[in-house]
Amino acid sequence: MTPTRRATWLFWLFAVLILATGLGLRDPWPADEPRFALVARHMVESGNWLFPQRGSELYSDKPPLFMWLQAAFLVLTGNLRIAFLLPSLLAALGTLWCVLDLGRRLWTRRIGVYAGWLVLLAIQFTWQAKKAQIDPLVVFWITLANYGLLRHVLRGPDWRMWALGWAAAGLGTISKGVGAIALLMLLPAAVASLRGWPGVRVHARDPRFWLGPLAFVAACGVWLVPMLVAALGQGGPEYRAYVDDILLRQTVTRYANAWHHGQPAWYFLEVALTAWLPTVLALPWALPAWRRRLRRRDARYLLPLAWVVLVLVFFSIPSGKRDMYILPALPMLALAIAPLLQGLLRRAAAQRLLLGFVLVFALAALGAGLAMLGGEPGFERRFMEGREPLVAQGVAAMLVAVGACGLGGALWFGRRRAHRALVAMFTVLWVLYGLVAAPLLNDGSSSRGLMRRVGATIGAEAQLGLVGWREQQLLMADRPATDFGFKRPKPEQFALGLAWLRQAPAARWLLVQEAALPDCVDRGLARDMGNANRRTWWLLQAPAAARCDGRAATATPATTPADDDADE
Repeated sequence: MTPTRRATWLFWLFAVLILATGLGLRDPWPADEPRFALVARHMVESGNWLFPQRGSELYSDKPPLFMWLQAAFLVLTGNLRIAFLLPSLLAALGTLWCVLDLGRRLWTRRIGVYAGWLVLLAIQFTWQAKKAQIDPLVVFWITLANYGLLRHVLRGPDWRMWALGWAAAGLGTISKGVGAIALLMLLPAAVASLRGWPGVRVHARDPRFWLGPLAFVAACGVWLVPMLVAALGQGGPEYRAYVDDILLRQTVTRYANAWHHGQPAWYFLEVALTAWLPTVLALPWALPAWRRRLRRRDARYLLPLAWVVLVLVFFSIPSGKRDMYILPALPMLALAIAPLLQGLLRRAAAQRLLLGFVLVFALAALGAGLAMLGGEPGFERRFMEGREPLVAQGVAAMLVAVGACGLGGALWFGRRRAHRALVAMFTVLWVLYGLVAAPLLNDGSSSRGLMRRVGATIGAEAQLGLVGWREQQLLMADRPATDFGFKRPKPEQFALGLAWLRQAPAARWLLVQEAALPDCVDRGLARDMGNANRRTWWLLQAPAAARCDGRAATATPATTPADDDADE
């Protein structure tokens, strides 16, 4: 086995270890995971895969592709704890494969491995890959689209790759709506081709050029066509509202006039310089190196870098911004850094900077762990809301272990091999997170603990209704639960819940979020079920609400989350 092949196998060993450890050891956590898992479970149970449903309402905030994958894995595995995380895991591994193979084809196999490490070690990438949100899947589709387009433009013509790139962009579009940003790669490619950069050709005059747009339309049509036919054919106002919301409000309106997550124009620069650590530590040396290579008209750098800039600009225009929006740009940035990495790691200054990062990260983890073990800082008190004391001790011990590993690695590898200390520290961090922290945090974060207490309190034969509920309560309930709408104002939910409660007062209970509990409820007769997900929950039967008249309790604010992403 050659050294390069050995390095490739070693990379994949670490990638699977870091990304897959902890699979099946926790339930879905807010903000997004429970709603997607809830929708996927409903698809399997109801057989209705075309229109996602959250409780009793249609769910129109996101296209269903990600939830289809979760539902498919639920059918295959029969285990929701495994099925809800598998799409993110496989998407992350697919993203790494695209980066490695593209690096190999544009440069060498070793450079592809370097690019893979730069993506894998970036904090935001691994953090998102270990969560069941749509973003890892979108990153994969966009990276696959870039993979196909770059192979065609820089190593083509390759019309199969051209069609693959457009199709992947289409699948990204029906995953989260922004998959089409991969096609921005064609702008720098067209400019470079027109200006005569060597090795860049879009081949726009070839009739096979139109295979790309056709592949994009076909990929989008996998969902759009049957959805529109079914929604418009049924003709109900609920389905027409679904179409209007998902095709207009959640795309055009959300981009042009975002209603939450307001951030300044430079927000994503802050995100890139922090969430993409330690990869961005290479920038002080990469920037002048890129300038020299661009002067040589090397399109292998121009296209990925120009696309990264276009993505940052695209997401910086609207006022609504979230840190994970720009994650699709990370693989292309890593691809542009990778050819420089071997030379960078020979520089004493670069090794010192990397060693400093390892030491700062290790000391921060060690300090936080010791503080949690030895005292009660404010961050621990907030962190421990709704959790057992044992949880803090376990998480603190994990942080101490990570910090000790980082310090030990820094001493062992020294200033010349600080990158190995970094790999060791981050591997321990993510493995212990999956094996220790996630299982310990699970009861409080997933509401499993709350719903276990609720089930034990009301008994096996009782019926349960939810008011002011979040998806995790419905998902973790130990029995079919009745809801009274999700986006409906809380006073209206309570009024409907009260009417339901009084229909069978001896057998029915309501679990009510404190924010939805009106003043007319006698809290002395209700049961305080404690805190979960930074909310207090009350359990009550009809006698506790005897003074309520059944109308919407206007004394309670009608707060309704404006959007999925605004919650938690």
